[in-house]
Amino acid sequence: MGVSSRYWTLWYLSPASENLGYENCLIPAAQAFAQNHSPCAQDGVTQATLLSYFHAQSSSVTIWMQAQAGLCLRCYVSASILKACYTIDHLFGSNKAFSYRDLLPFVLDDDGKTHVILDRDRKTQLVVMGDEQSQATTYPIFAVEVLRTFKVAESSASLDNWAFLRTKQNVELKQFLAEFGFQHLSDWALLNRARPRQMERLSERDRHLINAFHQVYRRDRRQQLAGSRRCPDPSTEQLQKMMTDLQQQNVAISTASELMSSLKRVAAQLRQYDLWSHRVPLEVHDVETGRDTMRSDLPCSEVDELDLEQKEVLMFFHQQLDLALNAAIAQELRDRVATLERSKKYAPLAPQYVPGLRFYYEQGLSLKEIAPLLGMSSWDQARRVLNPGDLLSKVRAMTVQRVLDRVLEQAQQKGFAQTPPDPNYLRTLAEQVEVVADQEIFQAAVEEMRAGQCRSFNSVYAQQLRLYLNECRENQSHD
Repeated sequence: MGVSSRYWTLWYLSPASENLGYENCLIPAAQAFAQNHSPCAQDGVTQATLLSYFHAQSSSVTIWMQAQAGLCLRCYVSASILKACYTIDHLFGSNKAFSYRDLLPFVLDDDGKTHVILDRDRKTQLVVMGDEQSQATTYPIFAVEVLRTFKVAESSASLDNWAFLRTKQNVELKQFLAEFGFQHLSDWALLNRARPRQMERLSERDRHLINAFHQVYRRDRRQQLAGSRRCPDPSTEQLQKMMTDLQQQNVAISTASELMSSLKRVAAQLRQYDLWSHRVPLEVHDVETGRDTMRSDLPCSEVDELDLEQKEVLMFFHQQLDLALNAAIAQELRDRVATLERSKKYAPLAPQYVPGLRFYYEQGLSLKEIAPLLGMSSWDQARRVLNPGDLLSKVRAMTVQRVLDRVLEQAQQKGFAQTPPDPNYLRTLAEQVEVVADQEIFQAAVEEMRAGQCRSFNSVYAQQLRLYLNECRENQSHD
């Protein structure tokens, strides 16, 4: 048996194809390279060899060798991306008005006509021109992004599963699903219909917010004999009643505008939860065997999948990762401001903490540049007060712990783990959660901080932090 044809058969977007929306084609250059440079027919060896060429830093590997190895891997990944679109389509069930064809333009954007490599820092896609010259591409290819972020030595997922995870996390695809699937539900409707299963994934403070909302807003809606089907904005009187209820629960919210911002933030978390949890499950129960098996209507895979436990971990992890991250950011920032306020030495600088982070993450200023803007004496004082590296570390630890707690609980309910859990199982589970969390969020955040001058913060962590900082700014402006 020869090298798999997946390394030279490219699946690409073809709107002209009436039935499918995609086609496949043979890439002769990829076929020649894969067959000439693979030492044997074993797929794992072939893939490892091609990845070593694609990510090579050695002068013995030319730019064209890198580009052609990358082309082989892009062919391979295209099948995984296509399968992921099919799977996402099936996950949302039949009660929807979109299909996998609507997802393809976001991720199946590779026509195989361009030779692409990565720069030395593995951050930028470069198009290879004639005479082995290269220049930054104006349109990054998604399949190359999958390869760029896949690190063999650090990943517990196969390249196929990594492609699925990256496809599911594609920003444009997620925005499409969010807008398309829930465009008719206002923030107030989401909060009004929040159920205990959704609320248990929120922080205690956010649960109090929803309970207060239900006590006032939901009660009023039920008492209405007639009216608009769409949930209106809470009235000033309703907001005041909610604030009174929250004060009894020791939740400090001083203004109606602050309460509105907090409620909208919680609604955003519920919207994200809805996006990946209200769907048809991957498995169905087999009455004869008494076990859960993969649904037969899902696209079959010709490659080895992750074992059952790891699939459960990954799916459950991604259902709540954003919720855990948001909760950790909010908690850690509140704790840090409170710690500064209790400090005799740094209490006067406590009000500058949030503005300082905005300078850092919104304008990309260095601590040395931020210090005089906030009336601090030196770079060292700005570092001790703001310390964005330590903030990132603490948020990572809190996020991982929150996810680990929920995943362990899920594993025990599914019968994968004992109560109390076996130490080896717990250690392995923690390693899996940390690996995926770093790949999805924190590795990119660390690399941004290390970039030095002219850096930009575009990671998931930076985006979520900016959202919370903007919420803080809005609340302060209304105080």
